[in-house]
Amino acid sequence: MSGNQDDDEIERTPDLREVLSDVVQASKLTAKQRGYNVKPTVEKLASLSYDQGLLPEDLGQLIDLVTTPNFLDQASLGNIVRNLYPATKVSDELVIKVIGSLGHGKLKPSLAIQGALLRWLIMIYHVIDNQTILSRAYSVLFNLLDTAAIRKQLCHLLALITRRRHVRPYRIQSLLSLSRQTGNDSAVTGLLRVFKDYYPEIIVGEATRAKASAFKHPDPQWRERLDEIQQAHAARHANRTDRPLDAFRVARNRVNGKGSALVPEVHTSNATEKSITLEEIENVDGFVNNLEKIELPNQLIAVLGDPLLQKLLILKPDNEAHQRVGSWLTSYGQDLMSGEPGVDPRDCLEMLKAYVSSTKTFPPIVLAFFSEYLKIWNGHDGRNSVLTILSYVPILPFPELSASIFKPLEAKILDNTADSQLQLLEFYTILLRRWTILLASLEQKLAQASTIIADLVTHVNDLCLTLIQTSPAASTHSMILDFYEQTAVLASDPKLLLHTRIMIPPSPLVYILHFSFSPSTLSRLCSILSNYKAGFQKAMTTSRSEYTSEYINEFNGFLMDICNCIWRSRAFNNNDVNSHGCLVPTALIQDLTSYVNSLRMGATLSTLFSLSYSPALCLLAISYFRELEDEELQRNTELSTRHSGPVTRISLSTLANIGGLRIGWDDYRLGVLSHLEGKGMAGVGQLMYNTMTNVMRRRSTIVPR
Repeated sequence: MSGNQDDDEIERTPDLREVLSDVVQASKLTAKQRGYNVKPTVEKLASLSYDQGLLPEDLGQLIDLVTTPNFLDQASLGNIVRNLYPATKVSDELVIKVIGSLGHGKLKPSLAIQGALLRWLIMIYHVIDNQTILSRAYSVLFNLLDTAAIRKQLCHLLALITRRRHVRPYRIQSLLSLSRQTGNDSAVTGLLRVFKDYYPEIIVGEATRAKASAFKHPDPQWRERLDEIQQAHAARHANRTDRPLDAFRVARNRVNGKGSALVPEVHTSNATEKSITLEEIENVDGFVNNLEKIELPNQLIAVLGDPLLQKLLILKPDNEAHQRVGSWLTSYGQDLMSGEPGVDPRDCLEMLKAYVSSTKTFPPIVLAFFSEYLKIWNGHDGRNSVLTILSYVPILPFPELSASIFKPLEAKILDNTADSQLQLLEFYTILLRRWTILLASLEQKLAQASTIIADLVTHVNDLCLTLIQTSPAASTHSMILDFYEQTAVLASDPKLLLHTRIMIPPSPLVYILHFSFSPSTLSRLCSILSNYKAGFQKAMTTSRSEYTSEYINEFNGFLMDICNCIWRSRAFNNNDVNSHGCLVPTALIQDLTSYVNSLRMGATLSTLFSLSYSPALCLLAISYFRELEDEELQRNTELSTRHSGPVTRISLSTLANIGGLRIGWDDYRLGVLSHLEGKGMAGVGQLMYNTMTNVMRRRSTIVPR
């Protein structure tokens, strides 16, 4: 959460979001795996939602929770749905998610929860941002009326959204038939009466008229509470003139008192006739025009909570201000460690988060504070704030950071789940990105930067190797690639290479990612390796002694093996120079070869990872070929036959002889690379072109499609 957001939202969301995070995590585990009763946590979440309302992000997480399979009991899910109080307008996306969760199926919520969600849509109908979204889903909702368990709520919702264009003869007949089948169900009859308002000739029947009555609001008290929450949020939003979104006025009127009690507001009493106080600044022009005249406030500790003062100290650095902040943090940390009453670390964390995010500085005293705070931290309270703050730690010797920050942090966060490991990986990725930006801004080489970066990457290598085995999902691969895309930036930028040495990923990691079923994963991996190759070429022109021949050969093995698989149809070959056979043991290759031969599929093991056969690329490859055939047919050219796939050099020759599409083997493969690039997956082609000069030369002769 950025420092220039509304103070009230900063103060009111941490508790709710932490509890929400706990509930979401608990929902992914069975009761036995969880080891504790989740109902008190759900009850706390419901209470916070009732008290504060839910911002769009929080509401979206809860809608995702109740509409997708999870391990929470029905009572807890019902409690969550009953307390979905949106603080703002409800977006179309959330309404669509709810509608999409209705009906029968193993992945659908229970009918009781579906009924509760429909009831919720009825109660928040007036705060839906675009109510026409329900009209567009009219057919979907109407076709669910056969489901008795949710019929009452469906009829009520349909009654709200029915317009003349929705009343059709077939729907009238369907409702009349349903009414007879259900013994003149009052909800169905009520909906029929809505239809009758548009078409009076509909015969409802005397017997059913008595039962039919206007639909009533399911819970008037719930509606009153929702209105109170919405009005309070609207009032706070309208009050932002006290602290506008661009934060070019001093922050005033922190709502619940915690912030103002912890850190004082900006007040200046020692101004002169020629000076300007921060309190007088009203916009960005006033700030820029009077920058040199602005007088510092009395209590510089206010910099922790005031974005405007933070901007001033960035543009006009003041050592005294940082010393005062350091002294205050020291005193606060001592109170925290000694267990002083009334000291809430979450308030301090939010202030520090806003401070470091805005100033992009991390004073030594903050590092000292966290080295102590992490000893008593429970690993849950304010976790997002802690990770955000620590992602700004400066480039310091890794053993020092590891002992004081990283190891204690990991000990508190890791809980033998992939989610906790992924959270740490994301933290290290952001940290490396910030360090990269810092190094890029330096004019002179930073001492020890190369060793520090190398130590960090080595540390994260182990984390990635663990993750890729414990959570072999495409989403995990994506986050791992996020990290190595950042290391590739360090490896390929000439200016950054002055500060660091190239750190290649572990071999097993590269090959596991290479054999992923995701074309996006393969493309991103190839792009990373291509950037590494460019970095090595630049580095070797200046300092060969940095890298041993074994190190270079290991990296060249990645390139050779991947090109052998994708382009040369020689997967697992280890006879070429630098090739490693993807580290697959010879005995296993022999067994796999025998197995593939026994299938009599007309292909050998070495070809099964080429463009045409690769599990990650085969669909895109054959789709490209189908497009070529379709284009040929559109030119009024008759094709006697179409390729059944997969495409090979021999099959193309055969196809041309029997009246099929005429295209050369190299042209086909280069076309597939271009097709991948058009789909946003240029990495495969990038690696092929940069690694094999003959492919690059051939590419230059191909006219782009």
